[in-house]
Amino acid sequence: MKKIICVGLVFLSLSACFAKVKTVFDKSKAVKDSGAVEMTQTAANEFVLAMGAGWNLGNTLDATGRKGLSAETSWGMPKTTQQMINGLSSAGIKTIRIPVSWTSHILDDKYTIDPEWMNRVKEIVDWAIEDGMYVILNTHHDNFTNAVGLKPGRGYYPNKANYDLSAAYFANVWTQIALAFNKGYDEHLIFETMNEPRLRNTNVEWVYSSTDEQTREAQEMLNKLNQVCLDAIRGSKGNNAKRFVMVPGYAATPNAVLSNEFILPKEKIPGRIIVAVHMYTPYIFAGQSPGATEFTSKMAYEYAGTFKKLNEKFVQNGIGVVIGEYGAVNKNNLDQRLAYFHSYLKQAKKYNLAACLWDNGQWQVKEGTKDYAEKFGYYNRKEQTWYFPEILEAIVEESN
Repeated sequence: MKKIICVGLVFLSLSACFAKVKTVFDKSKAVKDSGAVEMTQTAANEFVLAMGAGWNLGNTLDATGRKGLSAETSWGMPKTTQQMINGLSSAGIKTIRIPVSWTSHILDDKYTIDPEWMNRVKEIVDWAIEDGMYVILNTHHDNFTNAVGLKPGRGYYPNKANYDLSAAYFANVWTQIALAFNKGYDEHLIFETMNEPRLRNTNVEWVYSSTDEQTREAQEMLNKLNQVCLDAIRGSKGNNAKRFVMVPGYAATPNAVLSNEFILPKEKIPGRIIVAVHMYTPYIFAGQSPGATEFTSKMAYEYAGTFKKLNEKFVQNGIGVVIGEYGAVNKNNLDQRLAYFHSYLKQAKKYNLAACLWDNGQWQVKEGTKDYAEKFGYYNRKEQTWYFPEILEAIVEESN
């Protein structure tokens, strides 16, 4: 890969500082979109508000337990059906985030994606589009496990030593996704470059700090990798030239995107980027096991303050912000969770942020225990009912 050295890098010159990454995948196996629909250009903030109540198809297409089509159910979730998607739409969910892991479905060291897998992803996306939903499609569990050992097709790792292999991964994977999803999809389809990109298996895996050399370097690489992803998407032209693309900072933390080190990728058409963050906030209530079971008004200051900062830095400058994942684990505290969801989403909407509930299907707490870890289940996909219908009502009421 040809390298270009830049001095005095600034926002407007970011794209020009990186040479285009070569794609080498087997084009004969690429799935190509043959549709033709009109693409509109809604302003980012107006677009984000229209996304309304969001939900994640968690632990499904992102599961990495097996290769091939059986990977979809390898983490215990049922096979996705059109009835499941219809049930979400009829319940008032307007946006579905579809996390997809691609590394288990790459056929060779040239990053060729299994066409059977791509077509399965398209099938589920199409069901949601047919229901008039917004769809966020991403690359999910493709962050390699360690700083050493990365090989072609095994994913990415956001440090300088692994930059070339990471850039090649994203250029090839996003070029293939962009071929499969283009003119047949209007603005209801959104691309998200990556999910929670971080230095896995390090002591800074989940914490971004501007004073930490490792995470600063990682964010620098992620700025470049977000640009590589965007260039691959825009390079496919058609509707993808104008499609909204979500980009995260380090580990998808608000601290990273609010830092001076975070740089948005350069665009030919301004206003088509959405900043992606994840916020299980405050974690002691929303995610920690056992943590705290009672939601207090004091807790609301933590997320409300972050929402305000995101609004001031991005929303007020015409850049959309979407909380790609949020939620509160079941601690047998329904009344407290209801108070949390009403408060959290009311504040998010106040600051013009959309939010997508993380749902991994796990909701039952074993009797006699306080093991609440990962109890982020809400939607009964087999029955198209909700384990906590009151929470659904709160989400729809505050988001739509």
